[in-house]
Amino acid sequence: MDRNNAPLIPSDTPWLANPQAQAVCDALTGAGHVVYFVGGCVRNALLGVPVSDVDLSTDALPDDVIAITERAGLKAVPTGIEHGTVTIVSGGEPFEVTTFRRDVETDGRRAVVAFSTDVSEDARRRDFTMNAIYATPDGQIIDPLGGLDDLHARRFRFIEDAGQRIREDYLRTLRYFRFHALYADPAVGFDRDALDAIASNLGGLETLSAERVGSELTKLLGAFDPAPSLAGMRQTGVMNAVLPSTDDRWIGPLAHMEQALELSPNWIGRLVALGGDDPTKRLRLSKADTRMYHSIKDAAFGSSRLNAIAYREGSEVARQALLLRSVLAEQVPEPTVLAAIESASNKVFPIAAADLMPDVEGPALGSRLADLKERWVASDFTMTRGELLALPKE
Repeated sequence: MDRNNAPLIPSDTPWLANPQAQAVCDALTGAGHVVYFVGGCVRNALLGVPVSDVDLSTDALPDDVIAITERAGLKAVPTGIEHGTVTIVSGGEPFEVTTFRRDVETDGRRAVVAFSTDVSEDARRRDFTMNAIYATPDGQIIDPLGGLDDLHARRFRFIEDAGQRIREDYLRTLRYFRFHALYADPAVGFDRDALDAIASNLGGLETLSAERVGSELTKLLGAFDPAPSLAGMRQTGVMNAVLPSTDDRWIGPLAHMEQALELSPNWIGRLVALGGDDPTKRLRLSKADTRMYHSIKDAAFGSSRLNAIAYREGSEVARQALLLRSVLAEQVPEPTVLAAIESASNKVFPIAAADLMPDVEGPALGSRLADLKERWVASDFTMTRGELLALPKE
C-alpha cells in the first residue's frame, strides 16, 4: 500500500486521541522506535463499531520497552514478557505493548516466538486478515497483507494458508466462526478455503481446554445473529465436536424474534435453544451461568405461568422462557406479555410474618406464609392483604 495515499483513522477516534495512549507512543517513538496500534481497535474503528481493548505493537525489544517507558515516568509490568508483551500503565490506564514477532514452533495451543523488527513478519503470524491492520500514532493505516480490502468487503479470511494458521492454534477454528458472526457480511458467505481447512483439522479441537472453548462459544452466541456461523459450524463438523447432539435450527428464528421485540441477545437462552446434552460442564460455565441455564431451561419447557416465573426467578428468566416457547409455537408474542412479566417481577408479597403472629408460630408460621404466597401468586397477584388473612387454614 502506498503510505502517502493510505486512509486515516479519524483523529477524534477516542483511543487515538487518548493522551494516555499517546504518551506510550511518544515514549517509544522518541527513543527511535516504531509503534503501531493493531488488531481489534483498528478493525473496529474502521468498521464503526465499539472498541474494548487497545493494543500496541513495536519493533522495540521487551526489555527496551520497559526501560524506555519507565524513563518516561510510566509503569511497566512484564505480564507476558516471554512472548514479548509488556503492560504499560499510563495515567492509570493499561496498554499491552508487544514486540513484533514471528513463530518459530507451534503445537496447536502455544507458540515459541522469535522477536522481529519487520511488521510484515508480525502480521503473518496473526490469525485473520482483518486483524492484521495497523495504525501509526497519527492514525495512518499500515496494511502489510491487504486486510483492508477484506474488511471493506466484510469478507472474513485466514491469513495466507488457512490450514497452517489453524494448526498453529486450534482455537482459531472457533475464533473464525465467532468473528464471522460479528464482522462478516452474511451475504458474502464463508471463505471456501477456510471451511475446507477447518473440516480437515477437527481433531485439534480435542486439545483445547473447556474454558477456552466456553469463552469462544459464549461470545459467539452473544452476537446479533449467530445463526449463519452456527450453521457453518454444523456443516464442517465443528458443532458436533464441541457440543455433541445440539441442533441450531431454532437459533435463527430466536434471533429474529429478539429483534422484532427489541430485546438484547441472551447467550444463555440461545444455549438452551441448542438443546442436546447438558453443556454447562463441557463448557466449564460458572456457577451463576449454570444456575441461569437450568432456570431458563426448566421455565421454558415446564408448565408454570410466565408471571409466576418472573416473580420467583426474575424477569430475564421469564423473558427467555417466553421467547423459547414462542419460537416453538412459531408465533411472536404481544409486547403486553413482556410488560406483564416485568410487572410481575416487581410484585411485593403483602403479608409479613408479624401479620400471622402470635396465632401462628414456629414451623407452622413458615408453612402458612408459603401457602398464602402460593395462593397469592396463583391469583396472579390480585388477592389483597385482607383477603389473604381471611383465608382458612388448610
